[in-house]
Amino acid sequence: MNKIIITFCFFASMLMLSCTTSKSVVSQNADLSKYEYASIIDNDTYHIPPQLMEYEIQLFDAVEESCLKLVNDMRIQELSPAQQSKLLIVKYGVDVSDEESVVTVNFIDYQTGRPLVSCRGAFTSLGFSVPADIRGAIKRVAKQIAETFPK
Repeated sequence: MNKIIITFCFFASMLMLSCTTSKSVVSQNADLSKYEYASIIDNDTYHIPPQLMEYEIQLFDAVEESCLKLVNDMRIQELSPAQQSKLLIVKYGVDVSDEESVVTVNFIDYQTGRPLVSCRGAFTSLGFSVPADIRGAIKRVAKQIAETFPK
């Protein structure tokens, strides 16, 4: 009887994991190969609660693992117009619920303000801990970013 329960729990957890969607949506007219730079913009960067800083570090690492070079948002004006034409603004969001944790990273053309890419990493809550769920979602969004902007 225990073997049946364990088998059922295993398949149920696999089904729950398969229901989470991690994906990237790319504008159909976007030429992503022209972009070389990214600047992560977060108006609350310097007011972020200390317990959330570890996730922000992981998000910066995820962008750095792509082909994009990070530029500090306060140094954007130092880029030449040609470099600014190759710049993406990066905005992110984290949504945590009892069912799943979702991390979304959006890439916006600096010159036009047009959103070009949205990468989503989702992780179904297995009841271990919220930090573990967020780490799982960040790993999945990092994979989406790396696949969308390969080195």
